Amino acid sequence: MQNLNTPIGHLFTVLLDCYGSQHWWPCLTGARWEIIAGAILTQNTAWTNVEKAIGNLLFAGVMSPERVLATPDTELQELIRPAGFFTQKCAYLKAMAAFMLERELAFGQSADVWALRKELLSIKGVGRETADSILLYAFNKPIFVIDAYTRRVAERHLHLDGTLHYDILQKIFMDALPADVAIYNEYHALIVALCKESCHKSSCGEICSKIPDTAF
Repeated sequence: MQNLNTPIGHLFTVLLDCYGSQHWWPCLTGARWEIIAGAILTQNTAWTNVEKAIGNLLFAGVMSPERVLATPDTELQELIRPAGFFTQKCAYLKAMAAFMLERELAFGQSADVWALRKELLSIKGVGRETADSILLYAFNKPIFVIDAYTRRVAERHLHLDGTLHYDILQKIFMDALPADVAIYNEYHALIVALCKESCHKSSCGEICSKIPDTAF
């Protein structure tokens, strides 16, 4: 294990001891496009809804950029309806599919994470969390994902301001951790596990009470 001798690093080791490796991203096929599609479909909805939409896409054979672009909008919208905002997300999926058909090979080979992030942010419907999830989980690029769960844990267990701008909170985490894809991947997954089991929106449970004060 690399040096994690920071409050943020210590919290990671505590969560890893509690939950063990999470083996993320949750994915049925392990295919890159499924991860990318999931990152788009999970916007403003629960993952259980995304799983239904992904299942529909797989059953219909629409699980590649080529098939997404070849599918009429009305049909694609119906397939992803369980994920909500299906009209918008249909457009987002098609924009991302077109981008990946043109740029996937060169994109994956580049080591300039921030330039890649800028490219993703230029695509319709792709915000910071979506872009970073795609970079980390689909392309194994070293970038830390900030989501609502991360903000909650940062505020409650690290005494950080959970309302900080995305890029500022992300920099705090990345400055405190080794630039390691596996650690970024595992940490985000562990935060999700903690928030689903114990660190709820309105209250903290048993696991939270066992986390030592790790103020940043």
